[in-house]
Amino acid sequence: MSDEMQLLIDLHKQNERQGPGGRTETELAIYLAGLGFDTHYKVADIGCGTGAASLVLADMLDVDITSVDFLQDFLDVLNTSAQDAELDSRIKTLCASMDDLPFNEDAYDVLWSEGAIYNIGFSKGVQDWKKYLKQGGVLVASEITWTTEERPQAIEDYWEEAYPEIDTASNKMAVLERAGYQPLGYFVLPEHCWLEGYYEPLRTSYDAFLARHSNSEAAQAIIAGEKEEVAMYEKYKSYYSYGVYIARKL
Repeated sequence: MSDEMQLLIDLHKQNERQGPGGRTETELAIYLAGLGFDTHYKVADIGCGTGAASLVLADMLDVDITSVDFLQDFLDVLNTSAQDAELDSRIKTLCASMDDLPFNEDAYDVLWSEGAIYNIGFSKGVQDWKKYLKQGGVLVASEITWTTEERPQAIEDYWEEAYPEIDTASNKMAVLERAGYQPLGYFVLPEHCWLEGYYEPLRTSYDAFLARHSNSEAAQAIIAGEKEEVAMYEKYKSYYSYGVYIARKL
């Protein structure tokens, strides 16, 4: 694993979330997915990070969750959090890559992925993962999304380099439909999910992170990249956000 990746892990594992989100928004997605409180579900949380969504799902529903991430450091944090919350009987962690999942076909009632599917691309993820869902099973995935039809060129260029698959919600819905899903719901993560839910906790950890790494050039570069991302969001937040997509396998 590269030194840069180790630094990124150390910065992000200290925080509840590794991307925008919030408990209220996870609960809204549960509601839109039609998940009942008196039904047992087998769930895979793919790209779970330190497990913010897994913990909400395990707290709200009767579930057996397989929480998957390729970074064991994040899963170690989740295991501790699950034990502390007395939810460890419902959460099993698995260190694996989302593009090489060791799942059986038709194994899960629900596939959940908050802020992670971009790692393999939305189109590839929804298509490749579909075989793991039971017939009629539900996919919930958040994906970076344009929220307007036209944008300033500067933010177009930024995202074209960072994630060329960014698109409007209508085009993402079409991807789901072509892949064999029936869209059930969609909503946009509000601003507080970015600021209070993600960026502010991250900002407060910068000084301690730099101190842990002796203010090294590599550590400073990581923080510079994070600050650029925050600055872009604060300037252009009217044009993009994460969209939460809920769809049923046909």
